[in-house]
Amino acid sequence: MDTTLLVLALALLVGFYMAWSIGASDVANAMGTSVGSHALTIKQAIAIAAIFEFLGAFLVGGHVTNTIKQGIVDPLSFVSDPLLFAWGMTAALFSTGIWLQFASAKGLPVSTTNSLVGAIIGFGLVSRGVDSVKWQMLGRISLSWIISPVLGGMIALITFFAIRKYILDSKDPLAITQKWAPWILCSVVLVLVSLFIPTKLLWMPLLASPLVAFAFSRAIRRVTHKAIDRNDTLARVEKVFAWIQVITACFMAFAHGSNDVSNAIGPVAAVIAIAFSHHIVITSQVPWWLLGMGGIGIVLGLATYGRKVIETIGHSITEITPTRGFAAEFGAAFTILVGSHFGLPLSTTQVLVGAVIGVGLARGISGLNLIVIRRILNSWIITMPATCAISMVLNGLIGLFI
Repeated sequence: MDTTLLVLALALLVGFYMAWSIGASDVANAMGTSVGSHALTIKQAIAIAAIFEFLGAFLVGGHVTNTIKQGIVDPLSFVSDPLLFAWGMTAALFSTGIWLQFASAKGLPVSTTNSLVGAIIGFGLVSRGVDSVKWQMLGRISLSWIISPVLGGMIALITFFAIRKYILDSKDPLAITQKWAPWILCSVVLVLVSLFIPTKLLWMPLLASPLVAFAFSRAIRRVTHKAIDRNDTLARVEKVFAWIQVITACFMAFAHGSNDVSNAIGPVAAVIAIAFSHHIVITSQVPWWLLGMGGIGIVLGLATYGRKVIETIGHSITEITPTRGFAAEFGAAFTILVGSHFGLPLSTTQVLVGAVIGVGLARGISGLNLIVIRRILNSWIITMPATCAISMVLNGLIGLFI
């Protein structure tokens, strides 16, 4: 078989495997807290995520994407040998997929972006040496290990304290919930929608917000009528927040599918462009069928291998109620929105884990499973060295045959 066709076929297979690995690992970011609070069963979460992840990936996934993540290695250094670049990106994708599958099997929520960056560094070291890697970018990404969970945790904790003070501890929680829950839902939807639609289209959710608030206020009336006692009152408030969680989980799955599908298919699009043009490309048009392939891969990964990471986020770190789950989701989404605005290097996975730890801290240190948290932190530290090492081995083997 022609070498170009061979690398093209392998890139497509590896890209699908990478999308499958993302589905197995990352979809917990959208569904973990909803499962943990029992707003959704794990089967319902998988069904909802399958629909909205695919729609996000296929309808809003980046149609034009950077060919190499975060500018870690300069693609122009491969101008004289574009096929080497194609082989290297394929090996980097495969390395990332292997690590994500391993982490998912252990139930560890690791960052896909950090995994891919480590693999690309390994590719750069083997193919062009130490000077080919932009090490200053590595420091910026490492900073995200601290910024992401701390910011996510702080905002989630503040959100939960506000819910507890102004709703749960108030004299009439049901009346407060009936009055403010629709607007709380609107605020979350606006934040989530802002993450994945162009700024020029923000007028659409802004106009739709009052309608959403009105419809939700009508829907929650049947659970916010007079309760039997205080416990019944708080249970009804939690039920309203469970509904909010289900709605926000749909938006988060859509946003995740639209954003993270590019981690799998962006490099594949670059290989396709090289195969047809025989030149290095900085950005690539992503064909619609490639977006569909990425979306299907994410859904299959979630359905076949995604339970363990969801259970870690939802059950293992701390006990999550609907109000705590909502506070974690809102804290994570708001942190990512602020981080995107100011150009902070945030990881979605690390932000959400920090947010879950933040709401757990509301019950004190004893409310957290420190063993699980230590395992997660260790996995974050070794992710980039691990994918870098795997990628170096694979690229070294490829170098023996081409």
